[in-house]
Amino acid sequence: MSETTTTEITNEKYESLFENKEPEALKQALDIRKFEIELYWKRATYFWTFIGATMAGFLAVQASTAPNKQDLAIILSCLGIVFSFGWVCVNRGSKYWQENWEKHVDMLEDKVTGPLYKVVLSRNEIDKFSEKTIHLITGPSAISVSKVNQIISFYVFLLWGCLLIYSLPEFGCDKTFNLFYVSIITLSVVTCILFLWLGRSYGGGYYHTAKLRKSRVNNG
Repeated sequence: MSETTTTEITNEKYESLFENKEPEALKQALDIRKFEIELYWKRATYFWTFIGATMAGFLAVQASTAPNKQDLAIILSCLGIVFSFGWVCVNRGSKYWQENWEKHVDMLEDKVTGPLYKVVLSRNEIDKFSEKTIHLITGPSAISVSKVNQIISFYVFLLWGCLLIYSLPEFGCDKTFNLFYVSIITLSVVTCILFLWLGRSYGGGYYHTAKLRKSRVNNG
């Protein structure tokens, strides 16, 4: 049983791997890129649902007079931190694979369609103040939609951190140590660390095992 590994390749090696296969490879890269973008926004919707429900619960708890109001607020804050940090990590992972397929398109398109994906067309420069004002409000801009989404997810993560601090009781030498609060906050922090540690895509090589199952009719 031999284990395969991953190795870096040169530009010439890349071109040789796809020689005479550029049209089909380009089609596959474009399709998978489109699929990755669709998944990106579906994942965003998934996390917004959980985060929105958690925020609604937090606000409801803050407006209530429940005796365990502080406990519930801290639990919901920790949930919000985990969900929002998971969203940050998923956004970065989705962006990584999206850019992977975009780079494949960059490499493959020249021999099939020409540099269609790499050539960026934009409006002419404008001089009039009135036109610049209109352009500032309604004109296009080279802003990455996915990066804006990443910034929003990071903002939500920081917001939940602030809400957790707001929900915690005052600290002091005369205050009783609350094991429950320490445990749930520690669990949340460890979970976020695991996202970064164990949640990374495997970059090494693979080897495979295969088993063939036999089937026959019993002749008695």
